[in-house]
Amino acid sequence: MRKYFYILLSIFLVSLTGCEGGGSASVPSSVAKLSVFYFAANDSNPGLAEAVFTIEERLDTGLVWNKDSMLFGTRLDSVVPKFSFAATPSAAYLHMKDTFIALSGYDTLDFNVRPIYLTIRSGDRSTIKTYEIRATVHQADPDLYTWDVLTPQIYEVEDSEQKVVELDDSFVLIKSNGFALRAYQSEDGAEWLDLGSPTGLPAGTKVRQMISDGKTLYYGQDNKIYTSTDAVTWTAHTVNYPVVTMLMYWNNLIWALVENNGYELAWWEDEALALSGMRPQGSFPVSDFGTVVFQSASLRERAMIIGGYADNGESLNTRWNFEYSTHPMPKGEYRMEEFSIDRPKFTRLTGISVIWYNNRLMMFGGVDEKMSYLGREILISEDEGLNWTKADSTKNQLPEVYRARQKQTAIVRGNYIYLFGGQDADISYSDVYRGYLNSIGWNSNN
Repeated sequence: MRKYFYILLSIFLVSLTGCEGGGSASVPSSVAKLSVFYFAANDSNPGLAEAVFTIEERLDTGLVWNKDSMLFGTRLDSVVPKFSFAATPSAAYLHMKDTFIALSGYDTLDFNVRPIYLTIRSGDRSTIKTYEIRATVHQADPDLYTWDVLTPQIYEVEDSEQKVVELDDSFVLIKSNGFALRAYQSEDGAEWLDLGSPTGLPAGTKVRQMISDGKTLYYGQDNKIYTSTDAVTWTAHTVNYPVVTMLMYWNNLIWALVENNGYELAWWEDEALALSGMRPQGSFPVSDFGTVVFQSASLRERAMIIGGYADNGESLNTRWNFEYSTHPMPKGEYRMEEFSIDRPKFTRLTGISVIWYNNRLMMFGGVDEKMSYLGREILISEDEGLNWTKADSTKNQLPEVYRARQKQTAIVRGNYIYLFGGQDADISYSDVYRGYLNSIGWNSNN
């Protein structure tokens, strides 16, 4: 058992630190007030220097506490507290239960002991003020990702593909077994409602090509764009260019790849497709690619389309980067670049999911050109898609019960990452996992 301070010390202040104003040696003050509290820096315990303490004056016992908890792993068993007072007191001491420690400014104390109080007696001995001191340290590793299973199965296992999108304040899953479609809805990813079979969509609908702007769902095939506000009833709109595939919702626009004497990107506007002028000058995916939209460090709207299959069935290692610049004004300009041309060291991938989280790109799942599953490892890019590395598996890895797969859906909502379903060589999944970085969303109450 750790030995605390069991010796009763004389309650007499021999030396004080940082006294200011309000009294002097010749005219004792009636003020008993703490003005500054902190921990002395310690090179072997760097978290101590990060602590900023707030002093709350209350009618009875005041409170001294650090709003932002100290770094995970910071030790409180041997720290030197430092004090400054509004006026020179006649006595000041720390106490826990029946143990009293007169202040010298060099005491090494154990702040794991609770509660700890500081009592100050004014210079003229007329006033006594007591403060409770609370020092808190984060109890969770800030760099650790934590994962939970929200539901092991939304629907009975069958050979199917599915896509999850956000619609209003809910998640919507639409699945296809090759013959029939089915839609499900959830507010939290744990409890799901069967919405029934969608109507108005064409035969051969590829559910993984559906996209959402948060209020409406979109699907494109041939010379039609299909829309729905409830995932069940769909309306067809005839458009001016054949749709090859739907791409993404980016910069407040719905984007598609269309056929116009070759491939060209277009956006949906006023129930028509407007050509962007961006024409891929190389292999461009038409299925099973990953998309992600985010804002770059330069505050420009960015999007990436990664991997997938080309129209000839070739699996791709491409990383198409799209950027919107507000210059030239007033309409701005869209640009595209294929990162793999200058940085070709990248595996051919299909069936991946990519998100923007904690100011970096994160990639989940997928298979390579030999249909080998990438496992539970997560790939990350800290330079906005130029280079990719494996995440630290001790801090950032999916749980062991999560089987390697492709064609899952990854969505960021608030501070959480949601992973939905997917499939491997043996089974299609309809499970839901939720993960988060411990330090995301930490506040003064943590």
